[in-house]
Formats: sequence, C-alpha cells, structure tokens
Amino acid sequence: MTGFGTAAIEFQNKTITVEIKSVNSKFMDLGLRLPSQYKEKEMEVRTEFSRLIERGKAEVSISVDSQEALKKTNINHQLVKAYFEELSKLDKELGLNTPNFLQIILPLPEVLSTDRVSLNEEEWKAVYSVIIKAEEAFQNFRKEEGKALQRDLEARINSIRTGLKEIETFEGGRIDVVRKRLQSNLEEFIQVNNIDRNRFEQELIFYIEKFDISEEKVRLTSHCDYFIKTMKSDPSAGKKLSFIAQEIGREINTIGSKANDADMQKAVVVIKDELEKIKEQVLNVL
Repeated sequence: MTGFGTAAIEFQNKTITVEIKSVNSKFMDLGLRLPSQYKEKEMEVRTEFSRLIERGKAEVSISVDSQEALKKTNINHQLVKAYFEELSKLDKELGLNTPNFLQIILPLPEVLSTDRVSLNEEEWKAVYSVIIKAEEAFQNFRKEEGKALQRDLEARINSIRTGLKEIETFEGGRIDVVRKRLQSNLEEFIQVNNIDRNRFEQELIFYIEKFDISEEKVRLTSHCDYFIKTMKSDPSAGKKLSFIAQEIGREINTIGSKANDADMQKAVVVIKDELEKIKEQVLNVL
C-alpha cells in the first residue's frame, strides 16, 4: 500500500501536476486536493483513485501553476476606499497614527477576488491524461515495493520452516527426559520392587501423547505452504495473508505450550519473532 507517483503536463500556459502518495492503513482513507476550477470533477476523481488505491491512507494533489494567475485577481477599489476612510477616522479619534492601512485592509472580506475560470472539456482531457500518467508511475512504484516485500516474506516463511526442523531435533531426547524424570520421582517415594511397570508405561504413553506435536508440525507446514501459494497467486490478498498468519501463530503457540524443553522453547521464540515481522509486513499488502 506504500506508493508514490507524479506526472505533469503543459497546457495553455499552465503546468498541471498530479501527485499521489499512499502509506499503510487497514482501511481506505483518501485525501484529495483540487484547484477550485476542478471541483465539479471531484466525485469522478475520487472514484478513480479509490478504485486504483483500494486500501491505505492516500493523499492526491492536483495543482495548476499559471503565468496568468495574477491577472485574474481583482481589487475592489470602492471597498478599499470605504475601509480606508473609516479606519482613518477611527485612527484619528484614538490617536494611534497607524503607518500602513493597506496591510490591514487587504485581508478583509471581499477586498480581493479571483475570477472563476470555467473548466472546458479540452482542459479536462489534458488533466485526465496526466492523472493516468501519475497512476502508472504510482503503480510501477508499488510493483517494485511489492517484489521486495514478497522476497522478504518468503525469506521469513523459510526461516519458520528452518526453525521447525530445528525443533524436530529436540523431540527424541525430550521423551527420554520425561521417562527419566517420572521414573526418578517414583523411585524417590516408592520402592523399585513395588512399581507397577505396566502402569508406568501407560502413564508414560499419556505424557508422550500430551507432548506430541506431530499434528501441529503438519498443520504449520501446510499453513506456510498455503501462505506462499496465496502470496504468489493473488496480489491483493493482504487480509487473507493476515488470516493465514494468525493460523500459523496458533500452531506455533501450541508447539510452545507442549515443548517442555528449554532448547525447543528457544527455537519457538525465534520463529515467533519471525511471525511478528510477517504480520507487520502483511499490513503493506493490499
């Protein structure tokens, strides 16, 4: 959703410039600045840019620089004289000796006025052509940003996969630790000859099932694959990728709760960190 594009055109002694900026946002928030003579086209322009940008906080500015701008400004001479006479009388009554009344008068209402220039079809075609050029520049910028974003997300998903493989290396030893701990606790309070080996094995199986993460690993791998597939097949899948990232997070949290091993917990923390960065980056996707 981050993007920038600008374009300009010369038309009848005017320079018409269109500038588009957008930053990340969950919703569509479009700010539009138009010259007064283009106000009648505001809805058309707003619809055009809303369709293009789709989601994000965007600022669109259309400006006109004209050599003839000063010629179209009028000063109401009669009103200036009337203000001057009244202010002069008040100045004498109060004994102020104000040095320059024009500085006070010119900002007053209706002293300065600008002739409204009507918009003709030929000028609007020129404006629309520069809008299209600015949109193309904006889209090209976002495409380059998108490619870099895709590479970053793929790298982080691969880091999660690597972390999952590291977690697998701690699984076998973890069961042995559970077996030894349970056996040690039993022998501490019960004589060895009195331990029911069958019951011990049953309890051990119970704990092994409790700590088993086979299903979580399969689902996590599947979610990572689906994330990559969705990212490559649907360029406007920001919200969908966010949902998939949530599912990835659930599986990682479950693995962490079942870890019961310090080294495995460290590996879980690393892939959680990668996931948080993925969630932040996904906000940049439409």
